Amino acid sequence: MANSKPPIWRDYRFWQIAAQCMAVILALVIVAILGMNLNRNLQQLGIQFGFDFLQQQASFDIGETLINYKPTDSYILALWVGLINSLRVAVLGIILTTIVGITAGVARLSDNWLVRKISLVYVEIFRNTPLLLQLLFWYFAVFIGFPKAENKVSVWGLIYLSQNGIEIFGFNLSPEFSTLLLGLTFYTGAFIAEIVRGGIQSVAKGQWEAGLSLGLKPTLLMRFVIFPQALRVIIPPLTSQYLNLAKNSSLAIAIGYPDIYFVASTTFNQTGKAVEVMLLLMVTYLTLSLIISLMMNLLNRTVQIKER
Repeated sequence: MANSKPPIWRDYRFWQIAAQCMAVILALVIVAILGMNLNRNLQQLGIQFGFDFLQQQASFDIGETLINYKPTDSYILALWVGLINSLRVAVLGIILTTIVGITAGVARLSDNWLVRKISLVYVEIFRNTPLLLQLLFWYFAVFIGFPKAENKVSVWGLIYLSQNGIEIFGFNLSPEFSTLLLGLTFYTGAFIAEIVRGGIQSVAKGQWEAGLSLGLKPTLLMRFVIFPQALRVIIPPLTSQYLNLAKNSSLAIAIGYPDIYFVASTTFNQTGKAVEVMLLLMVTYLTLSLIISLMMNLLNRTVQIKER
């Protein structure tokens, strides 16, 4: 009959679904093989896999905590302290690096020659030097070089700088935290500046001309016409930079800031539970990255053109 359906194996949708199912099955098989191999190797070494060690006494101090913690507390609380420290850096870093990146990106297109060149120098220096090197520079060349606490330097009467870190509005930020935050902010901000510049330049020139013909000032034109349109181009690569910032925070171990990676390393050294600790770290960073991706994807949907 002319209206009879073709065999299912001739339907490309069937093969798409079949290929996806095969990929999932293959991934599960690989995970199962790796899990059995891991279990066999641990048994040969006489090591028992498990997370019971999390309830044991940590027996090490953490120099910077936002919640009550003592060396007599458990490893799970120590890891929780490290996670909070990591989240503090990630959240503040994303906020500050967005401000720095947008400011530098807009400055790259400024009509003022000096502003444009200063922004260019900033981007090229911070984008083309390793982040670890920048962190060491901030820590040893900047914060260690500040005067002692009793001779702290005042900036506008609001910010005080010393070897104890940065004191702002009565809150004291340790030199380790300040180093990590500033390093991540300026390093990631250099990449965001180029993303912002490219996004703004992607807006049609006619939009600029239309806004100017209506008598809009350049600042208002950028704020209400150009930048909202540029966000459709800016947000996808901006998400990648936020993810990089969250993961690059693990370099805190180089300057002694007790983030989740720092605490996990100490936990591993004391317990010998390498596999379990690495799994916890992987799940932690994966979860953090997925949350950032989800929030940025939701933001990306709001700035897309709604087709009727």
